[in-house]
Amino acid sequence: MTSKSEETRANQKEYWEKKLAERIAFLTEKGEEEPAVNKDTAVKMLKAKIKKSNARLRSIAEMTKKTDEKAARKAEKLAAPKPEKPKKKAAADDASPEESKRQQKKKQKKEKKEGGE
Repeated sequence: MTSKSEETRANQKEYWEKKLAERIAFLTEKGEEEPAVNKDTAVKMLKAKIKKSNARLRSIAEMTKKTDEKAARKAEKLAAPKPEKPKKKAAADDASPEESKRQQKKKQKKEKKEGGE
């Protein structure tokens, strides 16, 4: 699995840049000119690896930016006061009579039974 650490990716980029500089120095020492150096397959490969490292570093930076933004939003949400909701039990006690519905039904049934006899 590839590394997602920014430090590791930066080290890899430096490594590939160093290798590229060494290869270019070797080719120029050998007597190659600029167009021939750029056409060298090893140089192309090293430039591609540097380009890939840059892309990975950009994506890591974007991910860290997103996580920072997410953490900031979460902190704002936690810091904001919560709206107070009325408690159901307290609201029910104020509105309901002293007897519960079950007790009321029992009472009605008992009255009906007594009244029918």
